[in-house]
Amino acid sequence: MEGDDIQFATAKDIKIGRFLLIDGIPCKVVDIDISSPGKHGSAKMRITAIGIFDGQKKTLLAPAHAEVQVPVLKRLKAQVVSVTGESAQLMDGETYEVYDLKIPEELAGKLSAGSEVEVMEAMGKRAIARALS
Repeated sequence: MEGDDIQFATAKDIKIGRFLLIDGIPCKVVDIDISSPGKHGSAKMRITAIGIFDGQKKTLLAPAHAEVQVPVLKRLKAQVVSVTGESAQLMDGETYEVYDLKIPEELAGKLSAGSEVEVMEAMGKRAIARALS
């Protein structure tokens, strides 16, 4: 893990739709429950998130004042070179690097050679985020 790929934020600053690391996996927050502070402690937060690369549901339980790790996400534009089954061969729009990625279920059958997609990159992994054209 490189230091440039992670930032820190307090748990109380995390909102639904933001990204954070749970067990070293970049996740998108889908639900937040906050318990009120008790007699002997601070408010606790239960943050539920979905992994952006594997789709697994993860839960983080932490005090509201705790620091949480936030991944640095890069959004890249890429052109689809070819589509084979469940994967697409993409070419980066800036570096002209060619690589293969799995096509997400919501884009199955919607991508074709020549179309543009947005690729999300974090911690050395990439995933197709959405179709642009």
